[in-house]
Amino acid sequence: MGTQRIVILGAGFAGLQIARRLSDTNNDITLIDQYNFHQFQPLMYQVATARLEPSSISFPLRKVFQHKKQVHVRLANIESIDSSTNKVNTDIGVFEYDQLIIATGCTTNYFGNKNIEAFAFPMKSTNEAIALRNHILMNFEAALSAAPETLDALMNIVVVGGGPTGVELSGSLAELKKNILPKDYPDMDFSKLTVHLLEAGPAILGVMSKSSQEKSKYYLEQMGVQVHTHTAVKDFDGTTVMLGNGETITTKTMIWAAGVTGNIPVGIPAEKLGRGNRLKVDLYNRVEGYKNIYAVGDIAFMVTKEFPNGHPQLANVAIEQAKNLVHNIKQQQRENKEKPFVYKNPGTMATVGKRKAVVDLPNFSFQGRLAWFVWMFLHLMLIVSVKNRLIIFINWAISYFTNDTTLRLILLPKKRVN
Repeated sequence: MGTQRIVILGAGFAGLQIARRLSDTNNDITLIDQYNFHQFQPLMYQVATARLEPSSISFPLRKVFQHKKQVHVRLANIESIDSSTNKVNTDIGVFEYDQLIIATGCTTNYFGNKNIEAFAFPMKSTNEAIALRNHILMNFEAALSAAPETLDALMNIVVVGGGPTGVELSGSLAELKKNILPKDYPDMDFSKLTVHLLEAGPAILGVMSKSSQEKSKYYLEQMGVQVHTHTAVKDFDGTTVMLGNGETITTKTMIWAAGVTGNIPVGIPAEKLGRGNRLKVDLYNRVEGYKNIYAVGDIAFMVTKEFPNGHPQLANVAIEQAKNLVHNIKQQQRENKEKPFVYKNPGTMATVGKRKAVVDLPNFSFQGRLAWFVWMFLHLMLIVSVKNRLIIFINWAISYFTNDTTLRLILLPKKRVN
């Protein structure tokens, strides 16, 4: 098999990994994304709470592939896939492929609620994290001169979704309230600032062990977060959160971390979709019914005995699937046998705050200071650039010793009058 035209849609963990690992082959590789940078999603909540700068968790794609002539980066929006002619249609032109790899990841799932989509803050991209940071900081500025009847809406923050993102964000907001805001705004009473974490299920961190669920809830409540389980959100109009039990919470800040849905390109038939709007794939990550279209990472729905509901949507899964697919593509070109994807779960983890984290390994769980250091180390190792690792480590070290950061900048786009 000669040179192949391989088109990769999406530069997340899976797409970037595949492009890097294929860059030393004779294949012609085109990497298409709507952004010109890779985003490290696990730390976006730290951008939203002014603990890290956006550039610390974002890596320019052209910098990654500066010396890789086989890889062509294209900034484009995907309009449709035409599998009958092996073409991807985008807003900058048409790309032909011999093999197509879909790694478009997931987007926020609002479960059909248009009000929540309009008024809530998602956090699935660096841009959204910056918008949330600006909004939170602007609220505190507004609170300085707010009338008493509008103060509650500014001083309540509601986080919806008790998964790792919701838990980590809630803990970070609680630390912001305790350690930083009283120093920035000495004439404000931050005892009135309340962080609410809402979870529709019976426990936060539902995929983790009971001990980790209980410990993380204890940590959050110790930090002042009000944790509400068995609490579904019915609606939100921009100032009032309506709960399924009939109660309401007044707030101008509702952060939606309650679910994701597959980011499916146009042209993929509905019957190819599985649970969570993800693409059904076989054990080799081929999309069912196609010989030359693959799906990897969060967008892939692979059913196995160990994972009957699909693999968890984690960075480690995406990276391991990418490595396996690259191996198989190289095997194809040597006309050797491919190997099925087998995921050995190394464990799950979440951080709640300084020296507070929970880790579940296959055979045991642990919490506290050691778990926190493990969480930090493993996240640093996932960072693409050594320079960025160093910058993040320095920021974390300064924050650890001072309980402060210097990143609380309100950066709003300038409005132009045409």
